[in-house]
Amino acid sequence: MTTPALLPLSGRRIPPLNLGPPSFPHHRATLRLSEKFILLLILSAFITLCFGAFFFLPDSSKHKRFDLGLEDVLIPHVDASKGAKNPGVFLIHGPDEHRHREEEERLRNKIRADHEKALEEAKEKLKKSREEIRAEIQTEKNKVVQEMKTKEKKPLPPVPIPNLIGIDGGDPEDNDIRKKREKIKEMMKHAWDNYRIYGWGHNELRPIARKGHSTNIFGSSQMGATIVDALDTLYIMGLHDEFRDGQKWIEHNLDFSVNSEVSVFEVNIRFIGGLLAAYYLSGEEIFKIKAVQLAEKLLPAFNTPTGIPWAMVNLKSGVGRNWGWASAGSSILAEFGTLHMEFVHLSYLTGDPVYYRKVMHIRKLLQKMDRPNGLYPNYLNPRTGRWGQYHTSVGGLGDSFYEYLLKAWLMSDKTDHEARKMYDDAIEAIEKHLIKKSRGGLTFIGEWKNGHLEKKMGHLACFAGGMFALGADGSRMDKAGHYLELGAEIARTCHESYDRTALKLGPESFKFDGAVEAVAVRQAEKYYILRPEVIETYWYLWRFTHDPRYRQWGWEAALAIEKYCRVSGGFSGVKDVYSSTPTHDDVQQSFFLAETLNEVAGDREPLTLQEFQETCLYLSIYIC
Repeated sequence: MTTPALLPLSGRRIPPLNLGPPSFPHHRATLRLSEKFILLLILSAFITLCFGAFFFLPDSSKHKRFDLGLEDVLIPHVDASKGAKNPGVFLIHGPDEHRHREEEERLRNKIRADHEKALEEAKEKLKKSREEIRAEIQTEKNKVVQEMKTKEKKPLPPVPIPNLIGIDGGDPEDNDIRKKREKIKEMMKHAWDNYRIYGWGHNELRPIARKGHSTNIFGSSQMGATIVDALDTLYIMGLHDEFRDGQKWIEHNLDFSVNSEVSVFEVNIRFIGGLLAAYYLSGEEIFKIKAVQLAEKLLPAFNTPTGIPWAMVNLKSGVGRNWGWASAGSSILAEFGTLHMEFVHLSYLTGDPVYYRKVMHIRKLLQKMDRPNGLYPNYLNPRTGRWGQYHTSVGGLGDSFYEYLLKAWLMSDKTDHEARKMYDDAIEAIEKHLIKKSRGGLTFIGEWKNGHLEKKMGHLACFAGGMFALGADGSRMDKAGHYLELGAEIARTCHESYDRTALKLGPESFKFDGAVEAVAVRQAEKYYILRPEVIETYWYLWRFTHDPRYRQWGWEAALAIEKYCRVSGGFSGVKDVYSSTPTHDDVQQSFFLAETLNEVAGDREPLTLQEFQETCLYLSIYIC
């Protein structure tokens, strides 16, 4: 690891000091002796109360639930029989939980010394006039401001940018395929141009109302999520004028020093991931700088007793919290487990290991925890380090955790054996407990809830077909063929979920109960919001097998989107895929431009498997 670099700060401002109206009469600048004595007495009593309170804190055994066997999680425990310098002496938080007299006396002496030091400093302050105190405060303020300016001016260290193969691979020789690619490019232009006209700078677009749109995952600020998210697609499709428009907006308008509470997970994958992909594609420094600025704003989310980050963080105050609905305030596996790739790249680009350490700490913690039936539950409490509800899914709440384990191994040029082992262990447990075959012969991935399998599969889980194919090479016991076939079976099931609807677009989730197979039952599960996961699996299977059925299935999905989701102001999700006259939800999701159109247009000139995976190392955040 290179020497840690100072990262650019994002324009933090020091509020001007407001002392308010003077508290003393104007005819004198100092305090009377009696007034000094009273203030000194009050200050002394307050300090004594604060430091004395330490002796009335709960016993350390109350905090024992935080000890997860990791270093510096909350309070390190020292086993007197293993590793203590003096086995005959029990330290303050040792296993027998008794305080040693010497340690107690040392603590008392420290408190007494700190108390006396604080009193001396208070006496010195009281001897000074208001003008002298103001001058000292202004001097310290100027010093802090100057230090911040110095840090901001320090550039990030230069690092080599990889040569990405196949990004400008040229047009296909097949005229039919070339026409289809141009159609997808036209769909991208329609989505982007309408966003440019009606929603520019907003996070997303309402294409029917023709105005900007946002959700609580982006907070209250307009951060241009669609602009950042779509950059890689624009670049790969050769829409360089549009790419430059997005770059200019980011350079002049994208500001993270806002009082806004955002989703750490969503902001990481859409903003940091989008900025890093744009940087690796174009080499423009502004994308790297903005990614680092945002990452600094996310770091306070990790300030929990276990190091498992909060789901939400305020970009200005750094205060974090979790979703109220998430199993008694737990963090979510797919959220805190989907930071690894971006944070490892941030350490590479900045030379600062803090990002790498944050995500590796999460991994080490997960490795030490027991897993019911080898499965990772979707909820983990960041305060106690205990699992929440025993609910495991490869769809929502769990999905990208497994994807990132595999891609961490690929990104390391297959040297991160720890990540590969965690992936293999998890997939074996998933295959044993979650993957079943329906009566009609469809392979599906169910959800494990409190010891029972729910025979329901979500659209989000359909990405797993591509993941199994991507992870086939390097699998245990020479099971590459098995996992490639498993990926193909998942692709077939997800295609059936599309084919059995009126619109030929898949529902949000679908059941496998009795006579019902690959069909949504509840009205609340019949919507389609321009999701990419099924097309993503087609894309992977086409790249690995070149079976023409996957190319055809992807084109059928594109035609259905064009027919039923296109409106004059862009593209919209639909509320019921089983209705031949669908109602639109009037939202053009940012991931539609970043992922769905990217992957359906991904039929570029064939690369060798090695070239394909090398390119994926840097662009796997979205493209791969």
